[in-house]
Formats: sequence, C-alpha cells, structure tokens
Amino acid sequence: MAAAVFLDRDGVIIHNQEEYIRTWKDVAFYPGALESLGKASQSDFRFVIVTNQSAIGRGLMSMEQAEAINARLVREVQLAGGRIDGVFLCPHTPEDECGCRKPRPGLILAAAGQLKLDLGRSVLIGDALSDIEAGRAAGVGRSWIVRTGRGKAQLGLPEAARLLPIPTYDNLAMALDALLQSPNDAKQS
Repeated sequence: MAAAVFLDRDGVIIHNQEEYIRTWKDVAFYPGALESLGKASQSDFRFVIVTNQSAIGRGLMSMEQAEAINARLVREVQLAGGRIDGVFLCPHTPEDECGCRKPRPGLILAAAGQLKLDLGRSVLIGDALSDIEAGRAAGVGRSWIVRTGRGKAQLGLPEAARLLPIPTYDNLAMALDALLQSPNDAKQS
C-alpha cells in the first residue's frame, strides 16, 4: 500500500475566494504550488486532493461545475510535470452534518479505500484546523498546516491549542520540500 500526500485545495494549492471558487476565472494558484507539485510527483507518494465544497450544497454551483474546475486544476498540475492521483470532494454544507465534510474523516477514508493507501505513512497538508482534525481522525500519520489561505489566522484561534503541536510551513512548496528532504520524519519549521 502506498503512502499519500492528502492536499486541501482552496488555501493550499489555490487561493480561497470569499464567495467560493465557482468558475475557472476564480482560480489563482499560489506561487510555487504547481512547480512544487511537479517536483514532488517524482516521489513514491500518491497525491490526493480532499476538499470541502459547500457552494454545491448551498446551490451556488453544480457538482458538474465543481468537477470541471477540479479536472482543469489536475490538467494544470500535469502540465507542470506533476500528478494528482485522486480528487475527493464533499458537496455538503456544515448543517448537513455528513461524514465526509472535514473535520470528519470520510473523504480521507474513502480515498484510502479506493486508492489502497497506507494512512499511517501518509501526510495531510491543509490550511485549517478542520483539515488537521480530519487527518488525525482518519489515522493519517502526519497532519501539517500551511500559513497560506486561512492557515495563519487558524493557528491564532484558541481551538488550535488543543491540537498542538501542529507542524507548520509557510506554503505548500516549503511543506513539500521538507517532505522530500526527509520523507519519513519531516519536522515543523
């Protein structure tokens, strides 16, 4: 079974948008994100996006629109020499209380089952405490937070104290560099 790098999408690979990512025009990659995914894809890790997309459940976009955005994002990663081995999204709102919306572990567990992933040797990289909680609840070996997106603000919340220590990186590129330099034990920077 392969180890995976689970990636949140908005706030990690691309910028969050206040009114949600609803069309490709809303997509803006973080500097270095595509290049770092291209470089990291040479590793033995599988790369899996796990993303909450409540705009679907709120009726602001369709599942087909979300899937088209994700497909184009995957193509952009491929054009940069990278790969995404799977995209798993939760279309529900927080009020739906589903099992797949982070901080619950459903998306990660579904990905692990479908792609035959070793969660204990895997890493989750997110920009929110809910990402960290989902990774830990699923049994992901390491859950890291980046300061992009909501990360910096999330680390300042009182709730963050109960999750410490959380390995923290300035951005996706720095997190993936740390992982590639020491794939079994990258530490907080």
